[in-house]
Amino acid sequence: MRVKNSARMMSLILIMGVCAPLLQGCFPVVAAGVVTTALSVSDRRTTGTQVEDQSIELKADSRIRERFGSRVSAGTVSFNRRVLVYGQAPDIATKQEIGRIVAAVPNVREIINEVEIAGTQGLGTASGDALITTRVKTSLVDSKDLQANAIKVVTERGVVYLMGLVTEREASRAAQIAAGVSGVVKVVKVFEPISEAQLAEINRQAQKNQAGTPQ
Repeated sequence: MRVKNSARMMSLILIMGVCAPLLQGCFPVVAAGVVTTALSVSDRRTTGTQVEDQSIELKADSRIRERFGSRVSAGTVSFNRRVLVYGQAPDIATKQEIGRIVAAVPNVREIINEVEIAGTQGLGTASGDALITTRVKTSLVDSKDLQANAIKVVTERGVVYLMGLVTEREASRAAQIAAGVSGVVKVVKVFEPISEAQLAEINRQAQKNQAGTPQ
């Protein structure tokens, strides 16, 4: 019985690993609630900010869905309480209303409204976007000169959005790498800039936390 249970658990883990990237674009609320649930100890945000960002995404996506239902295909990604709004809306008035809805969510300090005036995308497009996101993330890891886990990648209709707390050097390098990935139509930097001195302090604090040293 133990062998069967272990096999079932392993199968479930594998299925989740394969399906998770496909959630982006098609089901923004589920993606925000499931794929990004785990908090990263190596994230440059504080743990409290990570929790806030997840709460912002859940509330924003829920409010958009309640207001528009299937009439729009829009999702959000929050990083350090700066919210990227992406997807499709039928007209400019709807796009602007989506922006106002997201801006009204508690703790949001800035929104970047990248919603297109277009019809909703199909499953095939969403799957292609998920593949591009995976390729970009892999390329960032392979670069060796970046902290890939500090950069969040979002793809919508071939347009890659890059978010994170990064230096000017890191931002330029990440954009260069993403632009060279097959299938990428355009790269949009939505980074929040920090100085090299700020990065050094973030890394110092991270090392102290990992070592269990009180701050």
